[in-house]
Amino acid sequence: MDLIANLATGFGVAFTPINLLYAFIGCLLGTLIGVLPGIGPVATIAMLLPATYALPPVSALIMLAGIYYGAQYGGSTTAILVNLPGESSSVVTCIDGYQMARQGRAGPALAAAGLGSFFAGCVGTLILAAFAAPLTEVAFKFGPAEYFSLMILGLIGAVVLASGSLIKAISMIVLGLLLGLVGTDVNSGVARYAFDIPELTDGIGFVVIAMGVFGYGEIISNLSQPEDEREVFTAKVQGLWPTRQDFKDMTPAILRGTALGSVLGILPGGGALLASFAAYTVEKKVKSKPGEIPFGRGNIRGVASPESANNAGSQTSFIPLLTLGIPPNAVMALMVGAMTIHNIQPGPQVMTSNPELFWGLIASMWIGNLMLVILNLPLIGIWIKLLTVPYRWLFPAIVLFCAVGVYTTNNNTFDVWMVGLFGFIGYLFVKLGCEPAPLLLGFILGPMMEENLRRAMLLSRGDWSVFVTRPLSAGLLAAAVLLLLVVLLPAVKKGREVAFVEE
Repeated sequence: MDLIANLATGFGVAFTPINLLYAFIGCLLGTLIGVLPGIGPVATIAMLLPATYALPPVSALIMLAGIYYGAQYGGSTTAILVNLPGESSSVVTCIDGYQMARQGRAGPALAAAGLGSFFAGCVGTLILAAFAAPLTEVAFKFGPAEYFSLMILGLIGAVVLASGSLIKAISMIVLGLLLGLVGTDVNSGVARYAFDIPELTDGIGFVVIAMGVFGYGEIISNLSQPEDEREVFTAKVQGLWPTRQDFKDMTPAILRGTALGSVLGILPGGGALLASFAAYTVEKKVKSKPGEIPFGRGNIRGVASPESANNAGSQTSFIPLLTLGIPPNAVMALMVGAMTIHNIQPGPQVMTSNPELFWGLIASMWIGNLMLVILNLPLIGIWIKLLTVPYRWLFPAIVLFCAVGVYTTNNNTFDVWMVGLFGFIGYLFVKLGCEPAPLLLGFILGPMMEENLRRAMLLSRGDWSVFVTRPLSAGLLAAAVLLLLVVLLPAVKKGREVAFVEE
């Protein structure tokens, strides 16, 4: 009964005209910045933080939250249509979503992403409302050793996820981990692998690598083909909605992705990104039906499940922020900044001292998810028009958007040159048959793994047994070893190679 009373309070706050307006502005901005390659929610929220000074605290947080989960919707659009992940959590959507677009099935892919996102977003918000307090106890049990073990499991999952050779997949993860080491050592303050280049002392930005490897790499690869063989986005789109069979295939995938994303979103270091990778890995482990399209060649489950997972994860990542005051990702860190601007101390006291803010924000997420479906699904036809744009016009536009997006992140021309360099590296990956998705996961998890490894070692006074004597950590490591052994089994290895044979 308390939950119903609290939600009634929340909807009373969220349904005021001013808060509805700011929820709509946030959702619209989130969708737009998700669609535009290279401009993510972190940069947008950072730029809009000063503008929230004049707003009431509830309206400011409702708008910023709308930008975050709106970008999860929009990020899938460019991932499917032009193989550019607008958001880091949309990286795996490129694998099957882009193949569906090439086959003239961009409409069903976008609809699967939109419907999966809506369902997962609603469920994630329900979990946030109902289980915020009990679920934080799970996060309390995670120390540095557990986080390190969780990330090891995530990287092993990325090996399973990668198409092609296992050696290449492991190599890409190692390369990602090495790129994550570039910058300043947190403990000693000494620059590492910066080669006396001042711009590298802050490390290499995720946007720089993602846009270079995925965006520019794809463009260079296309331009290297003779004109008659070049990938041109003029495929005829037959039907904007998924077929009955598509609905049958994607419904269980959406349910699995939602469940997984809801759990991983709570854990700092997990969130939407790890949820989407894990969901894709799980889908590939689920037995395919006879005649089903293989993963990597346009399987609708490979779009529906990760998109559901990243939206559920983005909603439940508010749990540690609102109940513990711990930001699980960069966007939540900016939300802490927004709350501090308005003299609100993030943590358990928000629920008791400012219930209108807490429950108003939760209620606004349901309204925002409904707004996003109304905004996105009718616009599928507009996004599909991108496919009819001649490539000679499309590729300069992609180059320009990427350059503008990367430049606005740090206002630094060095980043634009770096994108060009990673574009060439991305082209080499295409030629060598390497899948870049594991590289990005390794790059993002690497610094977090290092930090948690060092912290665990400091707390245990250099005793490595801490990773196997703590039950949760030992369980996660055992799951990672089991997953690796399963992948290396001759029968599984052979089946995996067959699944990834290129046409």
